[in-house]
Amino acid sequence: MLSRRMESFKRKYIETTPSISSKRAEIFTRSHKNTEGEQLILRRAKAFRAVCEEIDTPIFEDELIIGSIGEFRRSGIICPEYSWSWVEKEMDHFSDRPQDQYEINHDTKTILSEKVFPYWKGKSLEETFLARLDKKTAKLLVDTGIVDNDSKWRSAVGEITADYQDLIFKKGFGGLKKEAQQKLDALSSVTAEDINKKAFYQSEIIVCEGIITLSKRYAQEAARLAEKADPARQAELMEIAAICKNIPEMPPKNFKEAIQCVWFTQLGSILSENSLALNLGRFDQYMYPYYKEDIAKGAITRQEALERIEALWIKLSEWVWAISSNTAQFFAGYNSFQNLTVGGRKRDGSDATNDISYLCLEATSNIKTHQPGLSVRIHPNCPPEFLREVCKLVRLGTGFPAIHNDRAGSQMLVAAGLSPEDARDWNNCGCVVPHFRKIGEWTSAVNINLAAAMEYAVNDGYSNMTHSIMGMKTSINDINTYEEFKNLFFKQIANLIKAAVTGSLICQEVHREIVPRPYMSLLVDGCMEKGRDLSQGGAKYCLGPVLTGIGLADTANSLAAIKQLVFEKKLFTLQDFDEALRADWQGFEKLHAAVFSAPKYGNDDNYVDTIATEISDFYHTEIHKYKDIFDAPFNSAFMGISNYIPAGSVIGATPDGRKAGAPLTEGVSPHAGTDITSPTAAMRSAAKINHDIHQGGTLVNVKLSPDLIKTDRGLNNLAALIKGYFALGAFHIQFNVISPDILYKAQENPKDYRDLLVRVAGYSTQFVNLSRKAQNAIIERTTYETM
Repeated sequence: MLSRRMESFKRKYIETTPSISSKRAEIFTRSHKNTEGEQLILRRAKAFRAVCEEIDTPIFEDELIIGSIGEFRRSGIICPEYSWSWVEKEMDHFSDRPQDQYEINHDTKTILSEKVFPYWKGKSLEETFLARLDKKTAKLLVDTGIVDNDSKWRSAVGEITADYQDLIFKKGFGGLKKEAQQKLDALSSVTAEDINKKAFYQSEIIVCEGIITLSKRYAQEAARLAEKADPARQAELMEIAAICKNIPEMPPKNFKEAIQCVWFTQLGSILSENSLALNLGRFDQYMYPYYKEDIAKGAITRQEALERIEALWIKLSEWVWAISSNTAQFFAGYNSFQNLTVGGRKRDGSDATNDISYLCLEATSNIKTHQPGLSVRIHPNCPPEFLREVCKLVRLGTGFPAIHNDRAGSQMLVAAGLSPEDARDWNNCGCVVPHFRKIGEWTSAVNINLAAAMEYAVNDGYSNMTHSIMGMKTSINDINTYEEFKNLFFKQIANLIKAAVTGSLICQEVHREIVPRPYMSLLVDGCMEKGRDLSQGGAKYCLGPVLTGIGLADTANSLAAIKQLVFEKKLFTLQDFDEALRADWQGFEKLHAAVFSAPKYGNDDNYVDTIATEISDFYHTEIHKYKDIFDAPFNSAFMGISNYIPAGSVIGATPDGRKAGAPLTEGVSPHAGTDITSPTAAMRSAAKINHDIHQGGTLVNVKLSPDLIKTDRGLNNLAALIKGYFALGAFHIQFNVISPDILYKAQENPKDYRDLLVRVAGYSTQFVNLSRKAQNAIIERTTYETM
């Protein structure tokens, strides 16, 4: 049960519409005006320090963990150095746009329009990127839904896991500042490399000063408020003030300091670049020593620790990643993808589960917030009671947790070049990406619409939605065999991959030139040792960008239909399909019916499952041919955000029977409504994919009837289903356990269901915060009544 305090926090989080704050943008801009001519990394560092020195320090009523990115309870901030034009175009319609609405007052609009945007015109990441992009690539890449990477040129990268174990909790930001000063003092400044390193170390010193100043300002504010508070709150505020005087400058001494240090570190990341996937890593591993010691000393009770964890969950959920309308379609639901991982194995291979692992499950069960994105790692020697608690959390129907095969995640990272010990120490990043705190990587670089490649293969490169040539100019007239058609389809995929790689390389270069990341570079091991910013390849492990495929099931089903109906049974021709797709199946009812009778992925049918595996293998092989600016191979993924909905909206009818504009399929899940056998069959189909080669992760969504797991026997069956799935080598599984009737009621009366969480794809969010199209896509998924 939640305490009165936590109930109040949750209600305010649920009922508050996010508001745009201009404070960060205004201070950041003013600092840049004062540092013209200086090295760019120093200008960025000084701007961050200025924000920490000047931004508001609100402490809201009864808070236990403090710190905010703006003056509002749920603030979204603007980073004009990345992109300002989308804000200027959209801010008059923030409150009524179809997905992720924001409030913005008149004064904020005026400040942004008059004091911020004029300075950044011609200087932003977006403008620089678009100026360098050739027209051919831009036709596929810019706001098309075909090849989408706008989250990498309209906003920052994010996608790091802060290293609490070896950096933040060991050294504190004061220790990191001292280390940077020592490195700086050791430089000779007689080479170009040393001159660049000098600027890097100076920037690290400056950002350390910034985050330390911010925490001490909060300490002062807590002490000020304590003077006016009642005795109970006064004691809390004085304790908060003492905590903020110590951390994050010094390493935390106890559990309360450690958890506040986690939030201040996160707060600094948000203020530095306002990006997604700022992951909290293996929270149970780095927090447990503090918990264990405090429990032993009687300094904290289990219930007090649980309440602090719940308070952190609220803080993580209050932050809003402010993004464009286009980006919001791909990352719907105010989601910031702050992934937190528990369970799994230690670096030596032994079980890592501890009391904090269970407390995280309990906090997620109690508080029901959409952040953090809770992930669990399951291995063959996982304690049965831990897996059972995981299944109990699944039963609540919030979509949490995401469940991962511990060994598959390690295998993915060993294949990517990590040592076995580091690979065993992995955590989740964003949605379902196996990651490690010493990695620098764009884990969600580009979304590639595989269904577009299928449309172009059948239609000779023509798009039925844009009424123009979008793909390669090919022809089906000379195709005589299934293999020839499949290869034609693969050529269209290869063409989209080439555009994705081109856009990524240009984007990487622009990031390296104009958006250094001095604060983030403090949090990732390797940067300090190399004297190199994260954007320059400073991390210990530099992995290639991840290109995510959308619509695997749709294209597998399409190939299966064509293979069977055209080349085996010879009932129809490719030209018949071409005409039917252009007509969106109108007047082609016989062909449409035949297509629906063809084999469908998700039913444990090797006829089509083999095709899905072949597509995914080709996708990986083609991507892996390319290397990024740090000479690291690009990586493949079939993970899911809400990308499958906008990706479907720009594609005409496809040969699997899908109509124009309908959603595609996320991850390696079956297409909604076509997996008609059982969850076991769907999972066996997905397990045939070679998960270990897709270092960017693979995702499977399964929707179960609540009645299936309401009993102890049902829980045992679910646990066995998970273990059996992972025994086949699969990487990830997540469940929506909810009745379609509840979802329909939530559509009709959203005010009565404001806290209803659902699994969208690789994340959960409030159902009522999704567009109607996204809601319908979730409702349409097959709900299994039996296992």
